[in-house]
Amino acid sequence: MKKVTMADVSRQAGVSKSTVSQYLNGRFNYMSSETKDRIQRSIEELGYSPNSVARSLRQKKTKTIGVIVANILHDFSTQVVRAIEDYCHACGFTVIICNADDQPDKERHYIDMLRAKQVDGLIVFPTNANSELFQGLVKENYPLVFIDRFIEGVRVNNVLFDNKKAMSLAVKTLREKGYERLGLVTASLEGAITPRQERRDGFMAAMEEQGLPIHDEFIQSSNIDQIQDVLADMLQSTERPEAVIAGNDRVLQEVLKTMKQNDIDVPKEIGLLTIDDVTFAEFYNPAITAIAQPTYEMGRKAAELLLEEIDGTKGSKNKRTDLSRVYNCDTRANGMRGNKMMKKNSTR
Repeated sequence: MKKVTMADVSRQAGVSKSTVSQYLNGRFNYMSSETKDRIQRSIEELGYSPNSVARSLRQKKTKTIGVIVANILHDFSTQVVRAIEDYCHACGFTVIICNADDQPDKERHYIDMLRAKQVDGLIVFPTNANSELFQGLVKENYPLVFIDRFIEGVRVNNVLFDNKKAMSLAVKTLREKGYERLGLVTASLEGAITPRQERRDGFMAAMEEQGLPIHDEFIQSSNIDQIQDVLADMLQSTERPEAVIAGNDRVLQEVLKTMKQNDIDVPKEIGLLTIDDVTFAEFYNPAITAIAQPTYEMGRKAAELLLEEIDGTKGSKNKRTDLSRVYNCDTRANGMRGNKMMKKNSTR
């Protein structure tokens, strides 16, 4: 069969090829509704399929972006990605998602692969090890946005959470409920992953602010597959913590497994609180207390900033967009003594 061309559509619709081209590219400013309808009917009747590759070459844009997440297993990552995809889809962009597993080599591979596919820009949960590569992208004026993490000296837009403020709220919440010996368990601090370091630093600062004793043996960081062993040792000590803060949702899962394996009743025997927007928190009775990140808003903001850079409308490379609002996922406390149902944060 003869391939249907733009010229065929223009003849059937009774308009010029340039008008059809403007229609296909979404430029309707000076186009009547009747003209748009005729073009659309002609496309459908003829079965015309635009050559997106050729159009991309002409426009030097593919209407595609890449997203490189640190670990897709995190609820935070999947919710952020959903927000990015929703926003980009509404703007006519396609999203390619890659999972780097916090591995610099894998991250570099995906950056090279996505650049080879000519994506128009990148949203990255970055590792620190590829700072020179990111600096090179900045020098090229390549559209780039960091989310959740930042790299000192790399001048790109960052969408971040106020981790220190979140930890301050976590410690204050537990202190108000009568807990004094507090423990903290985070994922490994290797690789200078900024949210983990900020949460640990925030915990130390908040303990001092609240006048609480700091027990070094209650502050542990480890690879996820070793969290249960680390926590088991902490819980079996003569004087164990009265409450534990889990550094993120993946750590929380390992903490809950350890509590169950050791027949520890939460919250009767030990308090529990986590940082992250944990989707399964409400399935527990009483619900797990969480200091939740505004994940959807962060993802949407990252996508908005990247598309602005791609379009060249704003995109200042030295703007830190710090989403520092802290939300309580649910204040029915699996981390509180004498639990009573408390009013949910209306801004959740």
